[in-house]
Amino acid sequence: MGHGHSHGHTEHVEPSPTALAARKRANWLLVAVLAPIAVLTIVAMLVMWPSGSKEGITFASPYTAAPGVTFDTGKIQAVTQESCTQGTQAPSTNGTNQSSGAQPQGSQCTFASTQPDNGGSPVKVVINPDVAKSHGVRVGDSIRYLNLSGVQGAAAGNGSPSYVFLDFVRTVPMALLAILYAVVVIAVARWRGFRALLGLAGAYVVMVSFMLPGLVEGKPPLLVALVGSTAIMMGVLYFAHGFSAKTSTALLGTIFGLGITALLAAWATDAANLTGIATSEGATLVNMSDKISLSGIILCGLIISGLGVLNDVTITQSAAVWELYELAPETGARKLFTSAMRIGRDHIASTVYTIAFAYAGAALPILIIVMLYDRPLVDALTSAELSEEVIRTLVGSIGLVLAIPVTTLIAVLVVKATGPRRLAAAVAADPEPAHDDGDVRELETAGSADAFESFDTGELAAVVMTRRARREAERGQ
Repeated sequence: MGHGHSHGHTEHVEPSPTALAARKRANWLLVAVLAPIAVLTIVAMLVMWPSGSKEGITFASPYTAAPGVTFDTGKIQAVTQESCTQGTQAPSTNGTNQSSGAQPQGSQCTFASTQPDNGGSPVKVVINPDVAKSHGVRVGDSIRYLNLSGVQGAAAGNGSPSYVFLDFVRTVPMALLAILYAVVVIAVARWRGFRALLGLAGAYVVMVSFMLPGLVEGKPPLLVALVGSTAIMMGVLYFAHGFSAKTSTALLGTIFGLGITALLAAWATDAANLTGIATSEGATLVNMSDKISLSGIILCGLIISGLGVLNDVTITQSAAVWELYELAPETGARKLFTSAMRIGRDHIASTVYTIAFAYAGAALPILIIVMLYDRPLVDALTSAELSEEVIRTLVGSIGLVLAIPVTTLIAVLVVKATGPRRLAAAVAADPEPAHDDGDVRELETAGSADAFESFDTGELAAVVMTRRARREAERGQ
C-alpha cells in the first residue's frame, strides 16, 4: 500500500545551510571570472560610445513634408469606387514622393471618405492601388494620409488628388496586444516576468543609444555587436533571474556562444560576399554616408539575431545541471555532464528548427516569389534575396549548439568545485532503503560516492524524491 510513490507531489524543499554555503562559494568563483569581462565591456562601451553626430549623412526623410503639406489622421466613414478623372501623379513633397494611386483615364479608383481627427468636414482620400488590391480599406479604419490641400494649385482642378493615403494607424491594436503580452507574462511568471520585461526595455535602450548610432558613425561593427550584446545579456540575465551561480553559469555559456557566433558571422559575411543591397533599406543606407558599412550592419545583425534563443538554451541548461546536482549531489562529474547533456540534446533538436522556422516566417514573401520564379533550389538559397537569411540561420544555430555543451561543462565544473554535499544527514534521518516496487534500485551505501556513481541520475532523483515524500507523509500523520 505504502509504495513510496510521490506522483503529483511537487512541494518545494528549501536547501540546507550546507547547500546555501556551496552556492555562495560557486557565486564567488564565477564572480572572479565574470568581473574582468564586465569591466572590459564597460570600458569598451565608454571608449566607443557614439557622439550622436549625423555629420556627413545625407538623406531625405519620408516623414518630413514641404511647406503647406501635412500628415493627417482620420477615420474612414465610407469607401467608394469611382472613375479616376486624374491622370497624373500627386505633387511631390520634400522626401515623400507618394503615389496618388492615379490610373489611366476612365479606370476605377478607390476613395475613402475620411473624417479628420482634428475636426472639419470629411475629405476624400485616394487609396493606393496596391493597398486596395492586397488588403483594402474598411469603414471604421483609422488611416494616415497626406494633406496636399494647402499647396497652391493642388485643389484647383489640376488633375492631382488633394488627399493621398499613406498608412494605417495601428496604435490601438498594437497597444492592446502589448498590454495583453505584459499581463500574460506577469500573471504566469509573476515578479520574474515583470523583471524580464524591464530587462527587455533596458536592452532596447542599449541598442538605440549605443549599437545603432555606433554603426552609423562607422565604429568597428564586430566590437559594437560583441560589446553591446554582452552588456545586454549581463543586464537581462541578472535582472530577470537574479544574482546566482546558475545565472552566472548561463552568462558564461552565452558569452562563449556569442564569441563563436561573432567569429562565424565575420567569416561568412566576407566569404559569402553579403552586400545587403538586395533590399530597398540597404540600398538607401549605402547612399547615405561613406561611414556606414552595409556588410558591418549585416555582421552585427547576424550576432544580435541569435541572442534570444541563445539566452534561452543557456539559462535552461544551467538550471538543469544545478537541479540534477541538488537531487544527486554525490554523482560524479562525468555522470552529471552526461545526464545534463541528455536534456541538452533535446533542447538542441527543438531550438534548431525553431530558428529555421522563425526566419522562414519572416522571409515568407520572398520564399513565395522565389517559388513562383521556378528557380533551382541551390540558386534560390544562394541568391542575394535569401542568402542572408540562410547564413543567419546557420551561424546562429552553430553558436547555439556549441553553447549547450560548454554551458553544461561550466555548470558541472562549478558545482563540483564548490564541494560535494553529502547526503549522510538525509540518510541518517531516514535509514530505511527505498524499494519503490523495484522501480528504483536499492541505495545500499548512502555515504559512498561510488554507489552514487553507479546510479543513473534519474534513479538518484527518484530515490531522493521518494524519501522526501515519505518524510512529508510521516510528518502529516
